[in-house]
Amino acid sequence: MNKRLLLHICCGPCSITTLKTLLDLGHEITGLFYNPNIHPLTEYVKRRDGCLEVAEKLGVRVILKDGEYAPQKWFRTVAHREGNRCFYCYSDRLERTVQIARKGNFDLFSTTLLYSKYQKHQEIADLGKDLETPTTRFLYHDFREGWQEGIETSKEWGIYRQQYCGCLYSENERYKKELRK
Repeated sequence: MNKRLLLHICCGPCSITTLKTLLDLGHEITGLFYNPNIHPLTEYVKRRDGCLEVAEKLGVRVILKDGEYAPQKWFRTVAHREGNRCFYCYSDRLERTVQIARKGNFDLFSTTLLYSKYQKHQEIADLGKDLETPTTRFLYHDFREGWQEGIETSKEWGIYRQQYCGCLYSENERYKKELRK
C-alpha cells in the first residue's frame, strides 16, 4: 500500500533526486513550497519556479504557500538568535509542513533539506522526529547520496541553481569576500 507523503521542498535542484528516490520507494507524493526565509523576493520566485519545473517533469503536485511568504515574520523569529538561526528556520518550515500534512491526512512528511550536504542534517532529522504524531510520521532518509546526480540533472534540465541557502545571513556569508578591505 502506497503511503501518502507531504514533502517540504526548498528548491528545484534539491528536489530532483529526493523526489526520484521517494517515487521509486512507491510513495504518493505531494510537494509543499513554504519558504519564508528566502530573501529577496526575486530569489524566492526563482526557487519556487524551479521547484515547479522539477515537479512537472516528475509528475508531482505541489502546494504553494506564496500567500504565507512573510520574511518580516521570519526575521523577527531569528532576531537575536542569528547564531542558531538554522534551527528556527528548520523548525518553522517543518512545523508548517506537519500542520498541512495532518490536515490533509498524509501518512508521512519529510523535507528536501535532507539532501543538502550544507545543512545541519542531524538537527533536521531530530526535529522531524520530534514533530511527528502517531498518525503523521516523519520519513527520514539521507538524500545526500544523490547529491552529485542532483547537481548534474539540474544543469541538464536547466533548473535555476542558487548560490546560497536562502536567507539574508547565508547570502552575506557566501558573498562577504566581495567586500573590499
